[in-house]
Amino acid sequence: MRMNQLLAVGVLALSSSIAMAGRVQLAPVIVTLNADGSGSANGNMAQARAAANDVEYIGCGVRKSATSNGVITFAFCQAADAAGNTAYCYTDNAELVDAIKSVADYSFVTFSWNTEDQCRLIGVSTQSFYIP
Repeated sequence: MRMNQLLAVGVLALSSSIAMAGRVQLAPVIVTLNADGSGSANGNMAQARAAANDVEYIGCGVRKSATSNGVITFAFCQAADAAGNTAYCYTDNAELVDAIKSVADYSFVTFSWNTEDQCRLIGVSTQSFYIP
């Protein structure tokens, strides 16, 4: 009887570890700064949050402001890598704002900006292998 119990516990332990298997894609935050002030950044939000340092982050946001001419919408992305290099861009382009709206908890985010800090590219990928 004792052997059957040990065997059952072993099978359960093995099956629970199998259930947690799957591909994991590591993607720490990387900030690339160009000499002219433009640049790019990318990384996985979950991995940035779980980083061993207290400087790494990446993400995007949307802001709406009521004015006398109606509601103005703008969005931004920001990041910092483990070395403390920071990145920021903003946009009021409706299509880029839509891309930023799709950022989710476990998204891989990539963005680039021009010399005036205007976002030029927003990329979002939310996939199971980005979940820690």
